[in-house]
Amino acid sequence: MLNTGDISFMLVATALVLLMTPGLAFFYGGLVRRKNVLNTIMSSVFVMGLASVMWVLVGYSLSFSGNTGGFIGNLDWAAFRNVGLEAGPYANSIPHVLFAAFQMMFAIITPALITGALVERMRFKALIIFIFLWSVIVYYPLAHMVWGNGGLLAKLGSVDFAGGNVVHISSGVSGLIAAVVLGKRRGYNMTKYHPHNIPFVILGGMLLWFGWFGFNAGSALKADELAVHAFMTTHISAACAMLTWVFIEKLKTGKTTVLGAVTGAVIGLVAITPGAGFVPIWAAMITGALVSPICYTFITVVKDKFGYDDALDAFGCHGIGGVWGGIATGLFAKTSINSVAQWDGLFFGDTRLFAAQIVSILITILVASAGTLICLKIVKLFTPLRVTDRDEQEGLDISEHGESAYPSFVGLD
Repeated sequence: MLNTGDISFMLVATALVLLMTPGLAFFYGGLVRRKNVLNTIMSSVFVMGLASVMWVLVGYSLSFSGNTGGFIGNLDWAAFRNVGLEAGPYANSIPHVLFAAFQMMFAIITPALITGALVERMRFKALIIFIFLWSVIVYYPLAHMVWGNGGLLAKLGSVDFAGGNVVHISSGVSGLIAAVVLGKRRGYNMTKYHPHNIPFVILGGMLLWFGWFGFNAGSALKADELAVHAFMTTHISAACAMLTWVFIEKLKTGKTTVLGAVTGAVIGLVAITPGAGFVPIWAAMITGALVSPICYTFITVVKDKFGYDDALDAFGCHGIGGVWGGIATGLFAKTSINSVAQWDGLFFGDTRLFAAQIVSILITILVASAGTLICLKIVKLFTPLRVTDRDEQEGLDISEHGESAYPSFVGLD
């Protein structure tokens, strides 16, 4: 039976998740050099149009209608056919079309996250073709496997409340694979890349934090106690991760930075996403506190050791943060909080959920890696992946879009 309170709550949650993509655009845009800020912002903003149209035409249907071998849906709901104002199979108190709209916002931000690994060197045309293919080959199958009726990973008993596998691990791993294939930026390891506008990063990070309440609390799909619980676990994980990141910076460099504080908050949000509606509040604090040293190590040590150019640390933050979040869910989940989890976590003496979480993470990594390589191979048939050296030196704002964010600026980047 439809419930007006749940409908109101989910309308707001859906809008909040959409707001996260402009937030991501500012977050990423502030981190790049000024000659690439518009291209970086456009890489997120354009996805709002592309992914939305794809979702209505085929994406929602392939993700949530029917079941083909546990891997993907069918086309029964293509172009939102039979997706109306009555309740649907996934939520009984809101219109089916509202559930589809809420899920659409996840399909928008996920490929946008990948772009953080590829900024300042990928052709915009190549990026758009890649995102189109990646959505079909990677995102829709993963969404079905985790959240769709009969999905493979759901059948294994793994849980993912709001997108640890579907959103963060998939985008982070895909970003790493694409960055390696694309190659490093000009002058990588020979020059320092400094954020050109840290206030942009702060604005974007705070919009992400704000929108994340819709992302996680909204995944309860109704205005109930579980939504309240997910709201609180989301916030406290971000807060703990911010504190531990700043503490690590102080120990390592003697300074505390605003950029570090915002980064810590974002990875705390990433880490709690799969377990927000499954783990106790005290466990959310542990999840957030531990994600910072894990991601800090990958960003400052592992990336330097292996030499890959994950430009804005999409893999280091979202990929690794998502993996830790999935593991933490396997450690701390309680069936008493959410009966979707079939078993308690390892911390409470049961190994089954933990094992299912590990298997689901490995499958997600495999699907994202293989799917990304396939997408890049196809893109190369139509266009080179990279801009020319000259265009990269000039900056992608001018070379790809013919615009300048700061036309009065005459200095050097």
